[in-house]
Amino acid sequence: MNLNTFGGRLKEERDRLGLSQADCAARGGVQRRAQINYEQNERLPDAGYLLGLAFAGADIQYIVTGVRSDSALSPEERVLLERYRASPEALRDAALRVLLGGNPSQPAVTQMAYGGVGQLVAGNVTVVHLPVAGYAEQGPAGRGA
Repeated sequence: MNLNTFGGRLKEERDRLGLSQADCAARGGVQRRAQINYEQNERLPDAGYLLGLAFAGADIQYIVTGVRSDSALSPEERVLLERYRASPEALRDAALRVLLGGNPSQPAVTQMAYGGVGQLVAGNVTVVHLPVAGYAEQGPAGRGA
């Protein structure tokens, strides 16, 4: 199954929902042969078919674009995300440390700035410092090293 194609993602969603090709086709209001054509990337369905699949619980955004939508989250994932977004920064940072398997005494996400350029680094990362052209000679903001 190629998840880089519409048909591959459609089949993945059908499998996730536990639907046969015939069941999926019926939900979308088409014949089984049309379902096969969609999954083999021989044809693209119309909006009515996609609406039927949406009512069956399929993540239409994912099928079409390859990007999962929040609506495809399980109830547990949705609660976790809502609670994460509502939490203070310190709690979000602690949660990330736990989930990323990092050192609890180290921040999970570190912001670094070099020569006015910022980067966010998360997880177990080896940082390699590369010279910035003109930075070593002038130092920060051109004030000399």
